[in-house]
Amino acid sequence: MKNVGGRHNLLLLLSTFFFGGFEVLNAVPYDYTASAECLANPHKPQYGGGVIVNPELNEGLKGWSSFDNAKIQHRESKGNKFIVALGRNQQHASVSQKVTLQSGKLYTFSAWIQASKGGVPVTAMFKTGSGTYMRAGSIVAESNCWSMLKGGFPASASGPAELYFESKDPSVEIWVDSISLQPFTEEEWKSHQDQSIAKIRKSNVKIQAVDKQGKPLANAKISIQQKSPTFPFGCSLTKYILKNTAYQNWFLSRFTVATFGDEMKWYSTENTQGHEDYSVADAMLQFTKQHNIAVRGHNVFWDDPFYQLGWVKSLSPQQLASATQKRLNSVMNKYKGQLIGWDVVNENLHFNFFESKMGANASALFYNWAIRADAATTLFLNEYNTIEESADEATTPAKYLRKLKEMRTFPGNERGRFAIGLESHFTTPNIPYIRSSIDTLAAAGVPIWITELDVANGPKQTLYLEQILRETYAHPHIQGIVLWAGPTEKGCYRMCLTDNINFKNLPNGDVVDKLIHEWGLKGLVSGTTDAKGFFEASLSHGDYEVSITHPTSKSSSLVQRLNVKPTASSQKPLFLKFSS
Repeated sequence: MKNVGGRHNLLLLLSTFFFGGFEVLNAVPYDYTASAECLANPHKPQYGGGVIVNPELNEGLKGWSSFDNAKIQHRESKGNKFIVALGRNQQHASVSQKVTLQSGKLYTFSAWIQASKGGVPVTAMFKTGSGTYMRAGSIVAESNCWSMLKGGFPASASGPAELYFESKDPSVEIWVDSISLQPFTEEEWKSHQDQSIAKIRKSNVKIQAVDKQGKPLANAKISIQQKSPTFPFGCSLTKYILKNTAYQNWFLSRFTVATFGDEMKWYSTENTQGHEDYSVADAMLQFTKQHNIAVRGHNVFWDDPFYQLGWVKSLSPQQLASATQKRLNSVMNKYKGQLIGWDVVNENLHFNFFESKMGANASALFYNWAIRADAATTLFLNEYNTIEESADEATTPAKYLRKLKEMRTFPGNERGRFAIGLESHFTTPNIPYIRSSIDTLAAAGVPIWITELDVANGPKQTLYLEQILRETYAHPHIQGIVLWAGPTEKGCYRMCLTDNINFKNLPNGDVVDKLIHEWGLKGLVSGTTDAKGFFEASLSHGDYEVSITHPTSKSSSLVQRLNVKPTASSQKPLFLKFSS
């Protein structure tokens, strides 16, 4: 507690509770649930099926037909009814249903899928009347149990469309049940975001000012300054910050977490075999420590062969195993206890340099070594296109979860603190797909971070950036966001927030500042108490400094620290008394 001014004859009454948020009248609530398990029976369809006719197949084949000459059957097993596409002679041959899409609406889709043999990717597709195709999402279907496919898309035009399912293996029967297609207006979608932010990121704080005798003080001036937000919101850093004061001032006034762009990577710290140099990373870490900036470790290994040093590529499998173990132990032991997480293997759903040299378990082995080196630090799989591109079959949410399970179940890895890292390098965002993909990933029950968020340059870059930030910040399972916009002397990777000389905001930077202010991640709330001495504010979770002044008080100002966190509305108020 910090007291300012001498005698104190004020009393503050503080209580915290969940803030209800904003609602669109009669809006259908969004269902964030998803399943990562293969179940004996599917769940009921979300939203009662939405606009899908006969979603549980309880009315035979009503509403359903054949697509591309597939044979279809209505079947029942242990009381559960479903539809089957069989006799397929091409990947598109399937069951189908015709629907009508409405331009401007955002559609969330789900279905439960089974295949006649296991490990088969199945994709839900929509063919529009104009002949265009939209992917709703994909799942890796198993036999003898049901897997949930969840996805979505925005409708760019109104008119008829046909839902169908495809698999590249035409010999596989596709079984489908509990199908749902639910439309939302943009206003309803924004309402979901607002309600989620109000519920998971903020709490309503009520403060009462009274005098020494307990009488309410009206018109007392209240100032609430945030000192440290709970939600980690940050940006990548480059060594350029070490010698640029403008860069430092710009970064420190906005962010609480950082990822070093290149400076911790293997090619930066051991350019020549046997000659390690951590001096740049050390200097950057010293800078972040001085300013209470948390740091994500990026990365121990990168599976892309393009980014391997020549000497690494030349090693035999045995030599590479020795070199990788030395690298991991060196960097992780050096920074043990100083980082909030490590990207242990970068992009190993897309690439397999180490697997091609050391065997299929190379990445799982790296996590095993990492757990032994630093079991207390969160270990990320870091990958791109899992939420950015539904057409990238290598990194769908289902494929990501299979890889995560492979890493977690490798002998000795059970005690590791695993997490999901979503790079989030976007071109044109599919907002419903982003949300549903995170829903699916969240079913794994591990932390999820947006780790390298940027948007490709284009006329809508700023608009897309704001849409993605709003969507990811509002999702109840996202635990941190890091932008990928660290400047160098030559500029930025794909997205700049500022100019490169004076660090004055560009339009993208203005979007970031607007949202930081709107979300209350860095800011000041002020006002005056009402006739009963009360002041109320909705505050983002974090640490605050509350100051209060009143003309009748003998003290010039009273200052108290306040921690705002999620609480139950029934929690008893906290009484803070200040008296001489």
